[in-house]
Amino acid sequence: MKKYSIELKWAVYFALMMVAWMLLERLLGLHGPNIEKHGVFTNLVSIPAIAFYVFALLEKRKSLPGGAMTYGQGVAAGLVMTLGVTLLSPLTQWLAVGVISPDFFPNMVRFAVEQGSMAREEAEAFFNLRSYMRQTVLFTPAMGVATTLLVALFTPRKPAA
Repeated sequence: MKKYSIELKWAVYFALMMVAWMLLERLLGLHGPNIEKHGVFTNLVSIPAIAFYVFALLEKRKSLPGGAMTYGQGVAAGLVMTLGVTLLSPLTQWLAVGVISPDFFPNMVRFAVEQGSMAREEAEAFFNLRSYMRQTVLFTPAMGVATTLLVALFTPRKPAA
């Protein structure tokens, strides 16, 4: 377990960042009065998400002998972090919509119906905790793997000669 302590630490940091992001969205009214802007703003979370992977892989590299890391080691570290983030994602999602913003789903259903993008039944089937937890558990590994493969390209370092 100690071997993966950096990756797991950053997975926890990532989960905390996601909860903080949801709190920020709520404070900005993106779960209520400004819900029409939610779709655009929520995608900006990719910026700190990628940064957290960069910080994690740089810390991992620094911890390795001679500060050297191969692409494969970077990918392995990122995948372990992704596993941790994925395992924490249902809790993160529950905190976001169960504690921070309990009106999020009713507001999203109302907004989708008012915009004509979904019928009420369709919106209620999509905007609920079970659906979002399922989406999160599927989406998180996909994005984590993609982010890992990209970030690991920039973190290798050869051992000092």
